[in-house]
Amino acid sequence: MTKQISLARVARLFFILGLTAYVGLCVFMAITQRSFIYHPQAYNPQEVDRMAQFAGLERWTNSAGENIGFKSRSIKQPSEGSVMVMYGNGSIATGSAHYANDIQAVAPLDVYILEYPGYEDRPGPPTQDGLFAAASNGFQMIPTNKPVYLVGESLGSGVASYLMGTYTNRIAGVVLISPFNRLAAVGQNHFPMLPVSLLLVDRFPSEDFLRNYRGKVGVTVDGRDDVVPEEFGLRLYNSYNGPKKLWQFPTGGHCQITEAATDFWAEAIAFWRTH
Repeated sequence: MTKQISLARVARLFFILGLTAYVGLCVFMAITQRSFIYHPQAYNPQEVDRMAQFAGLERWTNSAGENIGFKSRSIKQPSEGSVMVMYGNGSIATGSAHYANDIQAVAPLDVYILEYPGYEDRPGPPTQDGLFAAASNGFQMIPTNKPVYLVGESLGSGVASYLMGTYTNRIAGVVLISPFNRLAAVGQNHFPMLPVSLLLVDRFPSEDFLRNYRGKVGVTVDGRDDVVPEEFGLRLYNSYNGPKKLWQFPTGGHCQITEAATDFWAEAIAFWRTH
């Protein structure tokens, strides 16, 4: 009897210790979660100016004269429209100049690359609300007398989806590269033992925003993507009821388009232009 009591006490002790450790882990993840979502790279303005010059970009400012990103005007003017680019969480605006190069090799479009708060030399902490506000402000700075298109990469697909749900009638077409339906779903995949949906603050519910949009949506997914596995991009694609096109790259990693960039963007822009 004494031995059974001792074993019960030991089991209860281990249960309490395990529960305490689990709760502690949940608290730690709740406090530090934004460090898992955002990976800002900060530079001083002089460094950013040099990187922009090297990339062939110029500063993009809002009505208050604040730097909000970078732009690349089409060599052929007047252009046929504008593309606003929102990059992934581990990139920066000047490092996304390849989008301007690839798109403008195919079509005379002006390209605007949004900079996120906390990235490069833009002040403020990166948060969902901060990114959404920055995107909304940037979108309002783009000329509206021609078609406006969006490109969202990884986390930037969540920002693009917000714009799609907010400015539903002002966006002519979108390409989402390695997107997800909900950030909570991706987080749960990476941390299956944690109650991610309860802990997550910045949720980026892309599929909810897409319910309000009826324009053309292109989606790319990558078979070897271990950051945002392709199932989450497919969930977003399948949930969308408007005109859509899917590109699947079975051997591609995260945000890795495995066909020639000019071929892909020629297909994407042709899709945007279809009636």
